[in-house]
Amino acid sequence: MRDLLAKPLIVVTGKGGVGKSTVAAALGVAAAARGLRTIVAEVAARDDVSRALAGSTGSVFVERVVGDGLHHISIDPESALEEYLRDQLPRGVAEMLGSSRMFAYFTAATPGLRELLTIGKVWELAQPDRRTPGAHPYDLVILDAPATGHGVAVLTAPGTFADAARMGPVARQGGIIHGMLADPERTAIVAVATAEEMPVNETLALQQALADELGQRFAGVVVNGVLPARFTKAEAEALDRAQPGSRAIRAARAEAGRSRGHRAQLARLRRGLHGVEVRSLPCLFATELGPVELTHLAKEILK
Repeated sequence: MRDLLAKPLIVVTGKGGVGKSTVAAALGVAAAARGLRTIVAEVAARDDVSRALAGSTGSVFVERVVGDGLHHISIDPESALEEYLRDQLPRGVAEMLGSSRMFAYFTAATPGLRELLTIGKVWELAQPDRRTPGAHPYDLVILDAPATGHGVAVLTAPGTFADAARMGPVARQGGIIHGMLADPERTAIVAVATAEEMPVNETLALQQALADELGQRFAGVVVNGVLPARFTKAEAEALDRAQPGSRAIRAARAEAGRSRGHRAQLARLRRGLHGVEVRSLPCLFATELGPVELTHLAKEILK
């Protein structure tokens, strides 16, 4: 994954609770350290990455500095819609629609529109000539995407709307955004998992869904929290033969079993991914992850 940071957009996705935000934050720290003006974007008004990077939360829909060369934004569809209306319509019309309760009901009820607005803002962040007044371009945008199923919906929304509209500004802009998301030279999709059966299953299913619906494949997969192999094969066999009388023996057996399980799931994941690079991250046993820990993890991902 050495060339991962050369893409203008990285999408980090995977099953909920596997550490997507940690990987997104680590990639952001690594990119900024290499001199890239970087922004990490979260969706649905979440702020997990901001807390990891800056130790505090920020305002929704504000591009906030969280480090040297590193920025953060939390995107909500309502603010994205207001920005889109201001950009596309005369000021009076945009304000009227933005304050209209009926229009708000319409946008909330339109399937996929929230996802389209969200990914549309991510696309705007990645443009060299941004439409947001006074905004500066970024070298790299990292999207901490929603969990697996919703993440696919976000990535495929532009193409779906372009196909449905067929012509007009929605079709044109949807097609442009879809073109970037489906292009592996411009968008890298990184899946995050843990070395357990269900996350591995979801990762393999996500690979197929992306191929079917977006024509994309993973640029890489990151497996979080992998336990170290503390015992040699001979030591593990000796533990299996030992009488489980002491608490220490029972704890050692349990640790060896979990470690073997992690490696078995890693092997199964690699077989199912058919050549996609897989990076395993060690379990750090830390209560909080700061810049030092994130830098360490980033080195493991990008080596």
